[in-house]
Amino acid sequence: MSDLVFGLDTFGDVPEDDSGKPVSHAAAIRQVVDEAVLADDLGVDVIALGEHHRPEYSVSTPETVLAGIATRTSRIRLSSGVTVLSSDDPVRVFQRFATVDALSHGRADVILGRGSFTESFPLFGYDLADYDVLFEERIELFAKLLDEQPVTSSGTTRAPLKDADVFPKTESGRLTTWVGVGGSPQSVVRTARYGLPLMLAIIGGAPERFAPYIDLYRRAADQLGTTAHPVGMHSPGFVADTDEEAKELYWPHYRVMRDRIGALRGWPPIRRQEFDSEVEHGSLYIGSPETVARRMASAIKGLGVGRFDLIYTAGAQPVSARMRAVELYGSRVIPMVRDILAS
Repeated sequence: MSDLVFGLDTFGDVPEDDSGKPVSHAAAIRQVVDEAVLADDLGVDVIALGEHHRPEYSVSTPETVLAGIATRTSRIRLSSGVTVLSSDDPVRVFQRFATVDALSHGRADVILGRGSFTESFPLFGYDLADYDVLFEERIELFAKLLDEQPVTSSGTTRAPLKDADVFPKTESGRLTTWVGVGGSPQSVVRTARYGLPLMLAIIGGAPERFAPYIDLYRRAADQLGTTAHPVGMHSPGFVADTDEEAKELYWPHYRVMRDRIGALRGWPPIRRQEFDSEVEHGSLYIGSPETVARRMASAIKGLGVGRFDLIYTAGAQPVSARMRAVELYGSRVIPMVRDILAS
């Protein structure tokens, strides 16, 4: 299991300082950089930053923050998680991540997604009625850009290109690119069609329910004659010194975040009983290093994935608690998972 990849994901949630006061967006961005530097020091494989355009999150341009992280780290891979390709321009996305790749000596990844939040669409002048066609046309163009050759492209959602050469080129000749999928079979098949790695967002329920999507990805790649790469998964969680401490640090902030989003989507307020059940049996990896490692190992083995990213922030957890979570994940959880899977 030495080839397993372990990452940390965040949307740059705006944390509280240790007096309970929310920090500024600027301070929240700098905090993410500090956490990435610590993760790099501890041997975590990937830091992934998600794009959001909401007041509770500080990261709206993952690649800009990743560029800053690139200058302070030496080995950790620098990923988005995700880049909302539907409301962006594929050429500019490629250029920005190729630039991060240059600054980091080849450590950049991009995870493309349709976006489960929709704030970026009106913000940048896109119609949500075009949600599907926007992503379909943009990922088709992005897949061509990955060959780093002159591109000819046409569609209904952007100006056509004819023999357009795009710069900068990457030193390796190909930008590492994944597709993030939340549970749509069509999205799984699309990912296989382009021969790209699949990242599953497993944010609720038993992780085993995603096994059919992994099987579908592999069968589709086989039928389409493309490559089925090792599949990744990302799920929320939090690590503290004890199970009880982790839950009590996580729950009040998670409840606020979950109910704020739920109000927009028609969900009822979350109850503590639901939270505890998700921690015990679902896709919230919360607890001591031993507990989180045991549950991660079970999910990795059950699904046969090659990468696990822990979304380690959810709401305004205190800065010190977040740093401790990163420390415990890198220094204790990852080695424990490897030992469990090797035994």
